[in-house]
Amino acid sequence: MKLHQLPSITTKSKKRVGLGYGSGKGGHTTGRGQKGQNSRNGVPIWFEGGQLPQIRRFPFIRGKSRFDSLKREVLPINLDQLSKLKSGSKIDLKTLVDAKIISAKDLKTKDVKIVGDGNVTVPLTLTLPASKSAETKIVAAGGQVNREQAQ
Repeated sequence: MKLHQLPSITTKSKKRVGLGYGSGKGGHTTGRGQKGQNSRNGVPIWFEGGQLPQIRRFPFIRGKSRFDSLKREVLPINLDQLSKLKSGSKIDLKTLVDAKIISAKDLKTKDVKIVGDGNVTVPLTLTLPASKSAETKIVAAGGQVNREQAQ
């Protein structure tokens, strides 16, 4: 067997970086400087310089709005956007994604509601939550609203 006939080795062994005196990386202080907090065992990742830590500040967040960040955001869709769809089509989440009115990425974090801004000219069947003004405009255009499927 010759050297060029040997099978190639695809994995390399990890380079071992030493921090001792002979490594050329400093030896005594090993790149940490001389004295001080960071030259020794270091600082915990949650340390905030002595101010009241975040984990202890949480109980002080009080009031009516403390859970607002946990609520899902509502994505409003105007009736003008629905006028682009074909007459008689059924409006649900899949239809809106296919028509590129909303993105599939938005559906993971947001809820959808049809609002009454604008006018609708084609009759549609709505199965999503909608405002009262949007419902009246859809019915006036010859469409229908299925409330039991919207909830």
